[in-house]
Amino acid sequence: MNSNPMYMEYVDDADPDRPAPERRGWRILGWVSVGLSAVMVAGSLAAYGVYYKTVGNIAHEDVNANVGPNRPKKLNSAMNILLLGSDTRAGGNAKYGRSMKNEPPRSDTMILLHLSPGGGQAMGISFPRDLMVPIPACKTKNGSTAATSRGQINSSFTNGGASCVIKTIEGISNVKIDHFMQVDFNGFKAITNAVGGVDVCLTKDVNDRQSKLRLSRGRHTIKGETALAYVRVRHGLGDGSDTDRIKRQQKFMGSLANKAMSAGVLSNPNKLLSLLNATTKSLTTDEDLTPQVMMRIAQGMQGMTSGKLRFVTVPSGPDSLDPNRVMLRQPDASNFFSAVRNDKTVPSEPKAGATKVTPSQVKVRVYNASGIEGQASRVIAALEGQGFNASLGGNVTPTAATKVLYGPGADQQAAFLSKLIPTAPAPAARTNGAAAGVVDLAIGRDWTTLKSAKAGIPKQQGEIRATDNICKGS
Repeated sequence: MNSNPMYMEYVDDADPDRPAPERRGWRILGWVSVGLSAVMVAGSLAAYGVYYKTVGNIAHEDVNANVGPNRPKKLNSAMNILLLGSDTRAGGNAKYGRSMKNEPPRSDTMILLHLSPGGGQAMGISFPRDLMVPIPACKTKNGSTAATSRGQINSSFTNGGASCVIKTIEGISNVKIDHFMQVDFNGFKAITNAVGGVDVCLTKDVNDRQSKLRLSRGRHTIKGETALAYVRVRHGLGDGSDTDRIKRQQKFMGSLANKAMSAGVLSNPNKLLSLLNATTKSLTTDEDLTPQVMMRIAQGMQGMTSGKLRFVTVPSGPDSLDPNRVMLRQPDASNFFSAVRNDKTVPSEPKAGATKVTPSQVKVRVYNASGIEGQASRVIAALEGQGFNASLGGNVTPTAATKVLYGPGADQQAAFLSKLIPTAPAPAARTNGAAAGVVDLAIGRDWTTLKSAKAGIPKQQGEIRATDNICKGS
């Protein structure tokens, strides 16, 4: 075995829970590269014109034809960028596992970077590599078509590259993906060196034989070879699970972004140019992510601070068919994706004298006019999940359109609820059967979803912010 800690062939091959052919190597290094790519490109290009010197490094791929026209509709002005880490051994990456040189590239790193409308905050949404999902039919590199299947989400990249991953994630989330960025691990050392090292915190001494990671307990600033070993190690830190490693890598990405955004890297043209060169040399994007689009994204995010950068993992739990894999946890996953689709800018403060309505102040009677059994109960659950006082009104004659009606004194509450229903017209006063202070919601066949009453995406279990104390919960 090569003693060089940069040699990647052996990493994770000894995992007893995995069949021998499924060799993951150092694909996980993409976590750091893709996260930094998005933050640096979006957060710094508006400040300097250096992108003209670095965009020539970026490779492009046309994925629109492969993704196809049947895409989710956008309900907001957010920007969603799929970040992928590839384990390709092409070019300079060949030294990171020579025996895998002829194997098809894979991606164990899939992060949906969600940039909220207005550019004030961003969220990195991680998809575990072992997440079992429906994988659509995708065109392969040789022109054939891989059949639909149920499999690990990372196999979608092997089947059809970035476009297949886009189709897969859009299919399970109904979130429109605007662009993608794909990074290999060759530039990782240069990135960590360019920011002057990344702060990490260990709860115990580590002396891992496989990864060559040797660090004492406590805080450290690591870069280069040591940083590589830190992000790759699985069995030497934590409980050895992929979930635990994802958490550690999210903390590393947050620490990396915080360092770059607050420690003079972005305000120093030489450091910035070095950082962007390191990042863009290993970057592939869709053809529509042009320098002009990057600049517009950057300009819209000029006010974002590292404290507004959040990292979460999609809600998941043990797969019902295989306890060694995971599946989306429902209804949590559907609620989370709905919040992403309906994310909006923080509303302005109400005008002086205006009454601010909250969900807890709205009493709603829900009537099923859709003809779909159980529809009213599902809508009641969604309303109660946001704090509304909802009750069942019963079944009524089916209609095409959803309607919001109100009784005496409930006009403002009705207006508040109506704004959360994309298909609802302006609310109207109910003439017969109205109840004082009560809003009546008749669900028609055009019902789609209930938008979030809150601004932005609610806090998720286990989420990490770039400004979190790196030793907290380590």
